[in-house]
Amino acid sequence: MEKKEELIENFKTAVTSTAKTISNNNNLEISFGNTDVKSEKLIINLPEIKDINNKNDFLNIRAIADSESLKLRYSDKKIYDLFEPTGNTSKKLYKLAEKIRYERLGSQEFNGIKKNITNYYKKKTEHINLKKNKDITEEAFEYCLRQQVFDLKDNKNVEKEIKNFKKNFNTKFKTKINFLMENINNQSKFNSIIANLIKQLEIQDNSDSNRNQDDKKDESDRKENNQNENKDKSEKNKEKQEMSIDTSISDTENQESDESEEEIEVQDYSNNTEKKRNNNVNLIDGKYKIYTDEFDEVIKAENLEPEDELNRLRQNLDQQLSQLKNFISKLANKLQRKLLAKQNRSWNFDLEEGLLDTSKLPRIIIDPYNSLSFKREKDTEFKDTLVTILIDNSGSMRGKPISVAAICADILSRTLERCMVKVEILGFTTKHWKGGSCRDKWLKNEKPFKPGRLNDLRHIIYKSADTPWRQAKNNIGLMLKEGLLKENIDGEALNWAFNKMVKRKEDRKILMVISDGAPVDDSTLSTNSSDYLETNLKNTVKWIEEKSNIELLAIGIGHDVTRYYKRAVKIADVQDLGDVMINQLTELFSDKKNKTLH
Repeated sequence: MEKKEELIENFKTAVTSTAKTISNNNNLEISFGNTDVKSEKLIINLPEIKDINNKNDFLNIRAIADSESLKLRYSDKKIYDLFEPTGNTSKKLYKLAEKIRYERLGSQEFNGIKKNITNYYKKKTEHINLKKNKDITEEAFEYCLRQQVFDLKDNKNVEKEIKNFKKNFNTKFKTKINFLMENINNQSKFNSIIANLIKQLEIQDNSDSNRNQDDKKDESDRKENNQNENKDKSEKNKEKQEMSIDTSISDTENQESDESEEEIEVQDYSNNTEKKRNNNVNLIDGKYKIYTDEFDEVIKAENLEPEDELNRLRQNLDQQLSQLKNFISKLANKLQRKLLAKQNRSWNFDLEEGLLDTSKLPRIIIDPYNSLSFKREKDTEFKDTLVTILIDNSGSMRGKPISVAAICADILSRTLERCMVKVEILGFTTKHWKGGSCRDKWLKNEKPFKPGRLNDLRHIIYKSADTPWRQAKNNIGLMLKEGLLKENIDGEALNWAFNKMVKRKEDRKILMVISDGAPVDDSTLSTNSSDYLETNLKNTVKWIEEKSNIELLAIGIGHDVTRYYKRAVKIADVQDLGDVMINQLTELFSDKKNKTLH
């Protein structure tokens, strides 16, 4: 009996640990069989294990835990609520679709999760008795959508029962499935499409008109409460702003200062961009102003161009990579040898406690009076590391400079990934030449004197730190897109990259900037002092170098950037960029260099 209880406790511990890892939340609590648990922490309620000998109990609990953890990892409740339809049945279908979306994302990243969820649903499908269920809409909808999203085989018994529903489903959904799959990473677009498609299914909801009116009333009350809360927050933040000495924080950031420390993504659905409204640390000095940031965008590369165009651009990049094949291999191997040397494992032997040293077991067999020998792994100095490559996407980088920058980012991403180092690739430019919507607004407001930054920023995520290179490789080719490269406001780009990095859990963080000179934006410089952007860049760099633990280095292409960065290298020929990047990173990972950095 005690052994069974021990097995169950070990299983519960394993499930809890796995759920925390998947959800990226160490404060998560798991409750087994008790739905009345109250806690300030997030809670996942799982069924109690009824039979220790029933393998299905274990498999089901693992699948449910995986699904709930993925919900916390990938599903944003604010976006979910924004598109949620009215009507009981429609809401249930919408919830099922979102569940399938985040389970698909988890299955792409974790093979074990894919196996657990697929097996769970297969068994569930086998036991569905549609004949006893008067309203098969939910089961039929989940079956049809899951078959498409997970590419599962048909179940003949279910197919017969849902024949009519499936015909209607295929009529409305069939042409949209590929589009849904392309946007599986974009919750706002996915939820929006699903809500519209559910509406097109013309489902007869059980909810009556009174309930719909109540829903509208509740929604109205929620909005009113939110407005009141925002007013309160605005007043509090105004007081905070007046008390601020070291930094000046923009109005939009102040409004969110009472929110969670994690970034909140607010979607701009008209152009498929992801705007960041958050309470990030603002490194911008008090003299630097932003006329308005309402037209700025932070956008994933895959949302800027369709998939076929990204494929074409990637092929173009691959052609250039093939010409440098030997050169690339040499650079990659040099860095990889250095990193793997730092990661070599070593052990202390003949200890009284630790892991059992199985190599010494024969002497116990020969002489039972010999004591057991243990070993323990030595602590390595190699830290969990994040490398962020921030690339200037300005017009002056057009041609060979941007091609080589893209090639080197691609090489580094692949090489460092093999060495278990996280890599993030970011780009910065503007949406327009010589101002855009921001400048138009300034003109309409009778051109106030010295308005500050006067263009619309475009910050691009080519590869996030947690995305494998294979999934993001097409995005890197986007740098070669004609018309993408415009003007560059380096200080705010550094501020953005810095804030993304400080939220990460890695012990060591390296920010590598690739640029070809000073920040330039004609619209801003024509209405402010000539050194306006340059001064902002210097102040931002100084703060990162002196007051943060992020290691900053810069590579100037054809220009000396040592006037901005303490650790900087100038290269005259863009062909040298790859070698310089590798050498700089190799130096950073050397023991001697590290001591001077901290």
